[in-house]
Amino acid sequence: MYQDAFSNSLEGKFQNEFWKALCNTIHEHNLTPKHFYDLLSAFKQDIVKTRYNSFDELLNYCERSANPVGRIVLELFNIRDEEAFQYSDAICTALQLTNFYQDVSIDIKKDRIYIPIDEINKFGAKLNQFELKQNNTNFEQLLKYQVDRAKDYFSIGRNLLPRLPGKLEKQIKATVFGGEKILEKIEKNNYDVLNHRPKLSKIDYMNILLKALIQ
Repeated sequence: MYQDAFSNSLEGKFQNEFWKALCNTIHEHNLTPKHFYDLLSAFKQDIVKTRYNSFDELLNYCERSANPVGRIVLELFNIRDEEAFQYSDAICTALQLTNFYQDVSIDIKKDRIYIPIDEINKFGAKLNQFELKQNNTNFEQLLKYQVDRAKDYFSIGRNLLPRLPGKLEKQIKATVFGGEKILEKIEKNNYDVLNHRPKLSKIDYMNILLKALIQ
């Protein structure tokens, strides 16, 4: 198992050169092993869990599947204050949520739904609408609620940008702008992610890059 191999590598027992290199990187940059354990935990969960009863459940998944990546990047740049971590978490959670909404039509083919069941019920939508691709007002309102919340997370996360060194700041800006552009496309399609998967065009990528460099 990967987790056993990872634990062994931290004790100096290397299954192969990959684990040795990873362990050396962790020690060299003083990275937090928990971030890697959290990622492994999320990967394992994704194999068996296909529904989330509440946003808190989904948020717990994001805290292990997405947020550790941002924290690892910050640690690689020796940024370790808790406030920066919290803003990074907001960006990573927003990106994960955006990916969920972008891939609704793909995930349902794998019998996965990453929208909380209690919120599906709250807006009067039905679970079988995902498989049947039945978009209606209830579903549009459900997705609008999801998108607006993701936008709020991006807004909070933007507070991280002034804390970042120049090149990293531009890279994270472009990442944030890309996520926000996907949400904008969802809005323009009247939140019909069942039948229209939003994606960035070459022009979108160029505009995002220029925006990140200029702002």
